[in-house]
Amino acid sequence: MSASIDAGATAAAFRQLYGGEPDGVWAAPGRVNLIGEHTDYNDGFVMPLALPHSTVAAARRRDDGVLRIHSGDAPTGVVELRIADLDPVTVGGDRGGWAAYPAGVLWALRRGGLDAGGADIHYDSDVPTGAGLSSSAALEVSTALLLNDLYGLGQSAQQLASWCQKAENDFVGVPSGIMDQTASACCTEGHALYLDTRDLTARQVPFDLAAEGLSLLVVDTQVKHALGDGEYAKRRAGCEEGARILGVRALRDVPFGSLPSALARIDDPVIRGLVRHVVTEDRRVEEVITLLDAGRTREIGPVLVAGHESLRDDFTVSCPELDLVVSSAVAAGALGARMTGGGFGGSAIVLAEASEADAIRVAVEKAFASASYRAPRTFAAVPGPGARRLR
Repeated sequence: MSASIDAGATAAAFRQLYGGEPDGVWAAPGRVNLIGEHTDYNDGFVMPLALPHSTVAAARRRDDGVLRIHSGDAPTGVVELRIADLDPVTVGGDRGGWAAYPAGVLWALRRGGLDAGGADIHYDSDVPTGAGLSSSAALEVSTALLLNDLYGLGQSAQQLASWCQKAENDFVGVPSGIMDQTASACCTEGHALYLDTRDLTARQVPFDLAAEGLSLLVVDTQVKHALGDGEYAKRRAGCEEGARILGVRALRDVPFGSLPSALARIDDPVIRGLVRHVVTEDRRVEEVITLLDAGRTREIGPVLVAGHESLRDDFTVSCPELDLVVSSAVAAGALGARMTGGGFGGSAIVLAEASEADAIRVAVEKAFASASYRAPRTFAAVPGPGARRLR
């Protein structure tokens, strides 16, 4: 599976749909998270990287209060919405389908006092949907970027990411953290993004695996997840309850060294597991950044495995297919592996010697066949650029 969206083809599709030239073409990538899962809405640390797979949007400004949007992946045709009618109750959430995401971005910008108006937009995307690779964030960020340019809103990449998070939280109704949108908006080619989600300070960390003879595989189990189904929200609420019990602003504020005493204060075993995962996961992000800064990339493998075990046992967001990717990859010689993304399906990442990557891929595929699971899709993750204007 490789990135293949072409700006010229997207512009041509726009012309066929809307009869005229677009004002520009923009792109925003999906992301894969190296380490730091379910820590972003706990004010913690994350380390995503942008995929070469992107949502590409061709757009033209319009000044009549109308938003027209079309996706090459959706069978619904052009969706036409009046800006004055954009409302989370009538258009947001499941009611709006895929269109709720770009509509929510325009709603959030305008609600924030920015003078964004209507547009004709056509989207093409090769970011797999439901795979835990932030296809929704790519859709949101590409929309925010094009509106920023069309209307001269003057917003920075991080500000656009924050508006997109607001759209997803308040319009679509998914209580996500800031990581996905920031990764799509702010990552740079050849780097992972070390992000403090409390104050949004970030550092671009060189992550050139090919130069070290390594490969990072993304294995899409093709088990679809739906983060709006309530399970994600339950875990976020559980984390917030854990912080309340411990008397801290967020679980990020629980020191790793005092974790045993903190856990002893929590009676509910479910909340205890959520707290243990978040606190230890923040510690794992710190371990990974220390190893990468020291040039000891191979040594992050066991940290990835430990992260998966924590997500499986304490946060309970894995599934049999994700567990099988990790166990079969490690058994075949991978340096490390873990699920990535929100969970309940989606994808896992596998760190391997480049010379062994293909054999590990085959071993995972054989394990899936033996378990009578649907064949996974596998591709190499090469850190790509963040959101940008293509033409």
